[in-house]
Amino acid sequence: MFPGAIADREVADYVIVGAPLDISTSFQPGTRFGPNRIRRFAESFDDYDRRTDQFFTDLRVHDAGDIRAWDDAPEYSEWLAGSVRDAVWDDAVPLILGGEHTVTAAGVTGVEPDVFVCLDAHLDLRREYDGNEWSHATITRRVLDKLDVDEAIILGARTGSPEEWERAESDDVTVVEPEAVADWNPDFDDESVYLSADIDAADPAFAPGTGTKEPFGLTSREMRDVVRAVAPYTDGFDVVEVNDRDDGQAASLAAKLLREFVFSHAATDD
Repeated sequence: MFPGAIADREVADYVIVGAPLDISTSFQPGTRFGPNRIRRFAESFDDYDRRTDQFFTDLRVHDAGDIRAWDDAPEYSEWLAGSVRDAVWDDAVPLILGGEHTVTAAGVTGVEPDVFVCLDAHLDLRREYDGNEWSHATITRRVLDKLDVDEAIILGARTGSPEEWERAESDDVTVVEPEAVADWNPDFDDESVYLSADIDAADPAFAPGTGTKEPFGLTSREMRDVVRAVAPYTDGFDVVEVNDRDDGQAASLAAKLLREFVFSHAATDD
C-alpha cells in the first residue's frame, strides 16, 4: 500500500492503481517493478505537508493495488481503463503508478480529458516504434489521434525524430523546451485536464532509474512546480517509466510528485 493511502474505496477521493506494464521498453526494462518501488520509497516521507497544512492520511486516498500486466497492450489498456473509469464514476481522481508510458492510454480513456499535459523528455509523437503502434514511444500521438484529446502540452521535451518535430508544429501540440518550463504557467478555462509525469523528463542526475535516459533535463523542483500548478485543473494523474536500475532516486521523486499532486489538488477543493 502507498504509505498514507488508508481510506476505504467507498469513501475515497483519490484512487491509486498500480500498472506494472513492461513490454515495449526500448532500452532498459524494469518498469514492472515501478509501482511497488514507488510505494517503498514513499515510506520515509512525513505525513504532514507544511505548505498546504494537510496530512496525507486525512485526504481519503485509497490504494487499490496493482492490476497484473500481461503482454497484450491493447487488451491490458482496455482492462485498466475500466478501473480508471470506475474511479471517475465514483467522483474520485484516478492516480496511476506505471509501468511504461503506454499505461497512460488507459488513464486518458477513463478520464476523457480535453487537454493532455505531459512532462516528458521525448515527444512520443511517433505513429509506431519498431513497427509497434502500442510502443511507449507513441503515447502522445495515440492520445491525440486515437483518444480524441483536443490538445497536448509537452513540457521538458528535448528529443524526437524529424517526423515527430513536424507533427509537433501542428496547432494541437505545444512543446515547452526544458529551458522554458520554469516560466510556463497553465492557462485553462473549464477544460478537463489529464497530467502525465514521465520520470525521464527529469535530468538523469535526479532520476537515473528509468529506461531511456536523456540528459539536459528538468530539475526535481521544476517538475514539482509543474505538478503543483496543473493539479488544480486536473481530473486524472499518472507517474510512469520508473524502473529498478538505481538506488531509489527515480522512485522517490515519483512518489513525491504523486503526493504533491494530491496535496495541491485537495487544497484547491478546500
